[in-house]
Amino acid sequence: MADLFDNPMGLTGFEFVEFASPTAGIVEPLLAQLGFTLVAKHRSKDVLLYRQGGINFIVNREPKSPAAYFAAEHGPCACGLAFRVKDAHQAYYRALALGAQPIEMPTGPMELRLPAIKGIGGAPLYLIDRFEDGASIYDIDFEFLPGVERHPVGHGFTTIDHLTHNVYRGRMHYWAQFYERIFGFRELRYFDIQGEYTGLASKAMTAPDGLIRIPLNEEAKQGGGQIEEFLMQFNGEGIQHVALLCDDLLAAVDKLQLAGVPLMTAPNDVYYDMLAERLPGHGQPVAELQTRGILLDGSTQDGQPRLLLQIFSQTLLGPVFFEFIQRRGDQGFGEGNFKALFESMERDQVRRGALQNA
Repeated sequence: MADLFDNPMGLTGFEFVEFASPTAGIVEPLLAQLGFTLVAKHRSKDVLLYRQGGINFIVNREPKSPAAYFAAEHGPCACGLAFRVKDAHQAYYRALALGAQPIEMPTGPMELRLPAIKGIGGAPLYLIDRFEDGASIYDIDFEFLPGVERHPVGHGFTTIDHLTHNVYRGRMHYWAQFYERIFGFRELRYFDIQGEYTGLASKAMTAPDGLIRIPLNEEAKQGGGQIEEFLMQFNGEGIQHVALLCDDLLAAVDKLQLAGVPLMTAPNDVYYDMLAERLPGHGQPVAELQTRGILLDGSTQDGQPRLLLQIFSQTLLGPVFFEFIQRRGDQGFGEGNFKALFESMERDQVRRGALQNA
């Protein structure tokens, strides 16, 4: 999906997601459950690198750092993200010329200065051009642990597929313009979902390289729903979930369950009974999907199944959760499942007393 349209910033995918917590020992065991391995430690800071396949997750435990201040305000969370670019210097100054706000990240002697601009919720959005093995930011600023595989297989997740932002009502257009103006994103999908009691709007944005996708969610007019609850718990706008891609979701889910990762419960039997009607000739093992709670979406027109398999974790870092997906030709976000998922989460809000049913 490369070179879909003009790519003025030279984007080439996600580089890492940064995590922090005001309480020690929250993020690290969770990443281990998700199949990540600690592979390196920063040379001078209390910062860790966890990996699985081609996914880099940074755990920043450095006191009095931007990550620490962000976590103090928002709780355990994803406190930053990084895009790969062909030329970080050029991309950074182009972003500033287009109105981005710079963030000065503290650096020590003999450390790389990672250019960053202010992103969602004020979190840093880093621009990284050193990502080849042997010359990456990790090879320079980190020390790899002896005897540890540098790209462990873990549960089989290989890349970050997308990363979702929850924003205040009326702010979805602002953030869409932010990504359009500075990075050349375009709108890939738009959804307007109405549940029994609440609703939300979602605008899925994609970068010119086709590798960075960021759906933006905002609450519907009536309020009281899932986006509003996130914003209240998170104390502002931020990353709602991170989606991890794999080649065999059934096997990956088995490993997640063995590791004790709490997953969203399966929809009712009717959902699976209707798959043959909704996606005739999909060719997937329905019973195996159902026992794991995996959702199926896509298209089977012209006898050519283009499918997306997906499942969500429960909230794991405050209101933040993870999505696990496998793409078999479908490049959507499971929009055929959105309403069913939305209503199941709405029912969970009612059960917890976070939403009063009519």
